[in-house]
Amino acid sequence: MRNNFRMLLVSAMVALLGGVLLSGCEKTQSAAGATKSGPPEVGVIVIQPQRISLTMELPGRTSPYLISEVRPQVNGIIQKRHFTEGSDVKSGQVLYQIDPATYQAAYDSAKASLARTEANLATVRLKAQRYKDLVKIKAVSQQDYDDADAALKQSEADVASAKAAVETARINLAYTKVTAPISGRIGRSTVTDGALVTGNQSAALATIQQLDPIYVDVTQSSAELLRLKQNLASGALKTDRTGQARVRLILEDGSDYPLPGALKFSEVTVDQSTGSVTLRAIFPNRQQTLLPGMFVRAVLEEGIKEDAILVPQRGVTRNTKGEPMVMVVGAGEKVEPRIIKVNRTVGESWLVSDGLKTGDRIILDGLQRALPGTTVKTVPFQNAPAAQPAGSSQPAAAAAGKKS
Repeated sequence: MRNNFRMLLVSAMVALLGGVLLSGCEKTQSAAGATKSGPPEVGVIVIQPQRISLTMELPGRTSPYLISEVRPQVNGIIQKRHFTEGSDVKSGQVLYQIDPATYQAAYDSAKASLARTEANLATVRLKAQRYKDLVKIKAVSQQDYDDADAALKQSEADVASAKAAVETARINLAYTKVTAPISGRIGRSTVTDGALVTGNQSAALATIQQLDPIYVDVTQSSAELLRLKQNLASGALKTDRTGQARVRLILEDGSDYPLPGALKFSEVTVDQSTGSVTLRAIFPNRQQTLLPGMFVRAVLEEGIKEDAILVPQRGVTRNTKGEPMVMVVGAGEKVEPRIIKVNRTVGESWLVSDGLKTGDRIILDGLQRALPGTTVKTVPFQNAPAAQPAGSSQPAAAAAGKKS
């Protein structure tokens, strides 16, 4: 038994020693293989200038293209309302009927007065004509003729006054039909049948708003407006062929409004309390998706930059001073830090104004292995987004390329 136990103990020790020796050999071979693998591999993109459309997103609110408050112009009792609240009405459509009885009577009376004065005018005119012929042969005195001529002019004035009274009565009678001054969508009615209204009262009977097209008013800082004008004047930015800035909308729920709009004008004064100016854009609104007072975000096209240099944000870091920097593969395939200047973000990329040029290779993948001064092996970065077409407001990453 003791001999068997000793033999088992010796066999276990031999197996353990063999495992240790084998493990040491594998580590040595692994280290040797790592030494022979060469410099670390990094993914790079090659900087290529591209044409992009720069945009600016600003908050704004919608406002109606036309708005009109409906008010009565004569006194009376509302007999009937002729519209449905919230419906579309046409210009000239009758909205309310005010009791016309008293105005009809006044109109009839004015017409009767006109007929009386016209009848009197005919008699006076004939008398004045006879006296004109008789005064020539001295059959009547000059005074009698002058009195007849004055009576004729007085009768003519009475007829003109009566005609004016008839027109006034006709207008007041027409005002008993309260009509829509503009076409659009009418809101709720503030009065019901049987209500007493007065001419030119302060409270509106209803409000009509034209919603197609519709305005969108946004605010922009005066500093941004000056910068934009300077870039356009210097040629750093260019407008499109039409010379008009196009605008698109992002609705409150984050969805895009399907129809584009156009920037019409900017306010001529700067708000002293906010330092901003108001920009007004106009949008088609056939489906009346946009309603007055809605909060939206307007994306304005500032201009087109022909030679923009974009660097994906994942490739830009900050040094201890807070300056933006990138890792560039330079001469001899060595990594060198490069401080850059960035203006703004364009989608998922930075727009670089200084520090980079065409052909520079920027490290995007393997930054943890790309220490300054180390030699690296470059391969094209595989996850770079595809370039956007000219004029797009979305960023386009520089095309990936092999080392030159």
